[in-house]
Amino acid sequence: MEAAAAPPPAPAPAAERDPEHHHGCLAVRTSLPRCALGSASSLAGSSDEASCGSPRWIGRGLSCVCIKRKGAYERICMNLTPVQEERLQRLKHRMKVYFDPSRRDHQEALKALWRATYPDQELQGLISEQWKDMGWQGRDPSTDFRGAGFISLENLLFFAKTFSASFQRLLKKQCGNRATWEYPFAVAGVNITFMIMQMLDLQSTKPRTFVRAIFIQMLSEDEWAFDLLYCVAFVVMDKQWLDKNASYMDFNEVLKSTRTQLERELMLDDVMRIEDMPSYSLLC
Repeated sequence: MEAAAAPPPAPAPAAERDPEHHHGCLAVRTSLPRCALGSASSLAGSSDEASCGSPRWIGRGLSCVCIKRKGAYERICMNLTPVQEERLQRLKHRMKVYFDPSRRDHQEALKALWRATYPDQELQGLISEQWKDMGWQGRDPSTDFRGAGFISLENLLFFAKTFSASFQRLLKKQCGNRATWEYPFAVAGVNITFMIMQMLDLQSTKPRTFVRAIFIQMLSEDEWAFDLLYCVAFVVMDKQWLDKNASYMDFNEVLKSTRTQLERELMLDDVMRIEDMPSYSLLC
């Protein structure tokens, strides 16, 4: 998938856990910090509890991989529960859908975004100068979806409907000392979707990062975890923008620092849901 066009050049309540109904490993989340193994060899000759300390591991003989970080080995389990697998496959399907301006449902979604963004303004057409006010690059917003596909439109629509106050605040650049040359709101949103897709690495067949494994467990508890993470990412990006006194040419650097902060927060031991992320409090 080619990268989204960056500015040149530059929630349903989470379900309760029920370990008795899981058939695989709970990724890396437990009520205690993630397991840290003294060495790779200790994995082979120890029981489930001994190899991971106190955390409860569900099932035995599961296929896991160890990754060394900061001098210690930690586990990522490759086995997914049925719920994780089902929701991951649905999310992967969403990520593969390209925006098709000829599809009626895609047209309706675009119109719904306009209504959620400008409830008091009538849209003149799917191709109109009006779209530039939202931060699209031209009169036809469909050309800006090529990098991240239809899910980027779904993300914007979810943000507009779920956190309308934050959405409008960022759209209208209402807070902080703004740059003369601001980032285009809608195009920034498409880039944020693409950044999260890269960060989570969901298309790979094996869990190569802890961030991915952590997110998959969050997804098993809340099917809207990706969309919620998108909303958090958008407000984090805007805060980074203001903190750095950034301008249009700095967008890619701000997006990079946004990803770093998201990864850091997802790795916190007490973050079990998207709502637990410290930056979730920025949403209103």
